[in-house]
Amino acid sequence: MISVAAPFLAGTSSAPKGSFSFSPEELDAIIAEWEDLRSALLDDERRAGYMTNIDPPGKEFASGDFTKRANPSGESFLEAIQGMIKYVDKYIEALKDARESISTQDEQAQSDIAKTGEIQ
Repeated sequence: MISVAAPFLAGTSSAPKGSFSFSPEELDAIIAEWEDLRSALLDDERRAGYMTNIDPPGKEFASGDFTKRANPSGESFLEAIQGMIKYVDKYIEALKDARESISTQDEQAQSDIAKTGEIQ
């Protein structure tokens, strides 16, 4: 089993506690799921960009007032999505690092086993 701690992003209140354990076989599927999530978040980020550039439909007070409130709300939503993307990217990186660690450990174990069979 490989343990992967949840990533910590600067600016958040505290580092998450605990970790998750995965078998080597589970890692590729889990990485693919997180990459799918990242892809969906990138689509959301693109769409959320429209929410930050709303033009008033008319020149009357109500349209202008709506726009003054809608654009900052869209910007906050976009920032939240971007924060999620950063978190997902860090977690994917941690999973890939764990997978690489498994591969390195397996290669070292195979090398060690091969050396024990050599005649001195």
